[in-house]
Amino acid sequence: MNGAEQEPARAELSAIGQALAILGDRWVLLILQRAFLLRIRTFAAWRDALGISESVLASRLKELVGHGIFQLAAYRNGRTRYEYRLTGRGLRLWALLVAIHTWERVWANRRQLQPLRHDLCGEDANPYLGCGSCLASMSARDTRTEFGPRAVFSRSGPSRRHRRTVHPVAESDLIGYCPDSMEILGDRWSTSILSAAFLGTHRFVDFQSELGIAPSVLTDRLRRFVELGVFDPRPDGSYGLTDKGLAFFEVFAFLVDWAQGELPGPEGSALSITHRPCGAAFDPVLLCTACVRPLRRHEVRFILSGEGTAETAR
Repeated sequence: MNGAEQEPARAELSAIGQALAILGDRWVLLILQRAFLLRIRTFAAWRDALGISESVLASRLKELVGHGIFQLAAYRNGRTRYEYRLTGRGLRLWALLVAIHTWERVWANRRQLQPLRHDLCGEDANPYLGCGSCLASMSARDTRTEFGPRAVFSRSGPSRRHRRTVHPVAESDLIGYCPDSMEILGDRWSTSILSAAFLGTHRFVDFQSELGIAPSVLTDRLRRFVELGVFDPRPDGSYGLTDKGLAFFEVFAFLVDWAQGELPGPEGSALSITHRPCGAAFDPVLLCTACVRPLRRHEVRFILSGEGTAETAR
């Protein structure tokens, strides 16, 4: 990594910056998804399910343990072995992963993805983002964000540790995330750029200044976002979020909520987000389209075609 792409030390990152550094990686997302959806807990099972190299898998699992998302637990199967179990911090990522799945079904033309069944009403949930206080649906346009005195993107930029991985997901893979999601979340710079757009950054020079990103990297990511239909280039040189891009706010909402609830950040580096229609502090929930009740992890399950029911991690 050259000097132009250097990022701030990890200790200075805001909680959101830390979350971007942890979760802005394709393999991490796929490991977590399999842990929730298929309840995979062992090294060999992830290796076989993902086709991932053992060195890469070992590295990612070590990081997830270090961040308190997994914990190692011993069990006996003839001899003592170890498995990786989601901690409370890890389990609270379920809403983020469901939000990604929902965005893909609606905006990435993957209607063939397995539906999420809501046990309380017995219907397909078709989740949507709502306010935990008033239970109204909400979008990026319904929020007001105030920055703490140290909540600048120089403290929210990604801490890049891995090369950007490009590994297209086959259309027949009804579990793996699709290329659209991976262009946004599978790369730390891409995730940071979209996060900055949600928080009001729209011009090239402002992205560069806020993120401390190299011009060549920024040019590449902006081009990818335009091709993906997430950004719309404007005549004045700015980039506006399309409907597809705005819809990804649901994912961003749960990333911010998890980050600021689970990860420590420097004093004054947090974002204060308000749901403008009701004036309540930001409390995102997933609501069931069928019964309009909040979805809880223990009350939903994915229905896998030909494979029966797959519970979310308990």
